[in-house]
Amino acid sequence: QVQLVESGGGLVQPGESLRLSCAASGITFSTHAVRWYRQAPGKERAFVAGMTASSITLYTESVKGRFTISRDNAKNTMYLQMNSLRPEDTAVYYCNSEMYGSACPPVPRGSWGQGTQVTVSS
Repeated sequence: QVQLVESGGGLVQPGESLRLSCAASGITFSTHAVRWYRQAPGKERAFVAGMTASSITLYTESVKGRFTISRDNAKNTMYLQMNSLRPEDTAVYYCNSEMYGSACPPVPRGSWGQGTQVTVSS
């Protein structure tokens, strides 16, 4: 059974940092593309960052230079380091994994985590 469990969300002030983690089980993690999406209140879920099994990365424009996606295959865990956070980054963040997937597919498939809330506010 595939399971993705996120952690690391919270309440921070603008300009601060957070690191999200997503621990995977039940999959051969090294063969999976890993991605982060977010859903702000009243908006649809949107792509944030993705990394293929071969470590090719893609980011949505608004987070380039501030967010970094990474993975540790030995720990079956993906990460999203978020720096210089802004109020508009406030959302529920979801991790996603898909075997042999691309970094940013038109329609994400595979497995999803339960989401973790990130709130950026002064």
